[in-house]
Amino acid sequence: MGSVQVSDLKKHLGETVELRGWQYNRRGSGKLLFLQFRDGSGTVQVVVSKKDVPEDVFETAKRIGNESSLIITGLVTEDTRSALGVEVQLKTLRVLQEVHDYPIQITEDVPNIDKLLDVRHLWVRSRTPHAILRVRSEVEQAIRDFYYQRGFVLFDAPIFTPASCEGASTLFEVPYFEDKAYLTQSGQLYGEAGAFAFGKIVVFGPTFRAEKSKTRRHLTEFWMVEPEVAFLELDGIMDLAEEQVRYVVCRVLERCKEDLKVLERNTAILEKVAEPFPRVSYSEMQDVLQKLKAEFAASSDPELVKLSADILKNGLGDDLGAADETAVGLHYKRPVMIHRYPSAVKAFYMKRDPANPDYVLCVDVIAPEGVGEVIGGGQREDNMDLLMKQVEKHAIPLQSINWYLDLRRYGSVPHGGFGMGVERCVQWITGCQHVREAIPFPRTIYRTNP
Repeated sequence: MGSVQVSDLKKHLGETVELRGWQYNRRGSGKLLFLQFRDGSGTVQVVVSKKDVPEDVFETAKRIGNESSLIITGLVTEDTRSALGVEVQLKTLRVLQEVHDYPIQITEDVPNIDKLLDVRHLWVRSRTPHAILRVRSEVEQAIRDFYYQRGFVLFDAPIFTPASCEGASTLFEVPYFEDKAYLTQSGQLYGEAGAFAFGKIVVFGPTFRAEKSKTRRHLTEFWMVEPEVAFLELDGIMDLAEEQVRYVVCRVLERCKEDLKVLERNTAILEKVAEPFPRVSYSEMQDVLQKLKAEFAASSDPELVKLSADILKNGLGDDLGAADETAVGLHYKRPVMIHRYPSAVKAFYMKRDPANPDYVLCVDVIAPEGVGEVIGGGQREDNMDLLMKQVEKHAIPLQSINWYLDLRRYGSVPHGGFGMGVERCVQWITGCQHVREAIPFPRTIYRTNP
């Protein structure tokens, strides 16, 4: 008899099967025990009846602690109360390792997050992080499928880079033999080279930002998906971003129903991705935020009053702050596309808006529920002379960027793309409070362990 997975148990109703995994929890006493048994694919209740198993098997089941590793056999029976629709009546039990001092207490009312992060290598076994990371897996697979189905070429960018892409202040500098290099902030510049070779590519990999931020939105190491397309201009970039977000969210809603139930996620806002995303210019959004600031200040809700004080705190012409993005989410209650930001707050490679050179042809996608920006992108400057002016203005060393300038010397065309942070997307879809929960092993300004 070969072993089966918990997720497949319903196919084996009425059969005796072998399961391999771990005890997640136990309840019951007297002559009846209920083991919560997990194997990574799911969790099932295993009923241990004193009258149906030998005395030593019952005593073993009564004694072993959580996360003891087990091989069991049992009869699969119907249980309409279970999410799986089945339970298992234990017949035999083999203990591979007996555990009694597992450091995570499932019944702890107010978990200590720092303590749990110290044992993140074990915490990922628990129901909530397990469900979040299963959603992450589906998000990543959906991203790959989305671009594969549309003929994009996967184009891997290097981790070590010679120059900044998003600003020198957030670079991680590392020694590189007799020289120095930097951990990549984005694969975008290399993605542009790929777009000119293949037409449409996607870079998907880890990126690094040395941001000394303590907010629930920031990590120092995170994953980004970065499509780049030749002959694609701003409207097409926004179309692609909206289509990708809609595809990913709908895929999770379809395939991760049980995980979202575990997380008690209200999916009503996620379902709003079926509606067109509002597209609002930065200038128009300033007017919206002014109205929201006044509206929230007059509210009877103290949280909204508190939020109103921080709306537009950065000032006109500055990048939107966290409070601004939160207010936008509260107002629209679905993803919003804000386009044409002031050039002063965007990267050197952004193309100026021909209608007003003080602004650039860019777009940020703001997710609701306080998550903020999940996508940033836009059209790239394809004119060599104009790009050179920006390189000089930002004091970017020519020896580190000369290869990138070749893309404008030899066959330049209009082109663009965007980057989506996987963790921000997962944070929004799952409703988790902090982006550190959306990655297996988070890296922050305070944490590089485990």
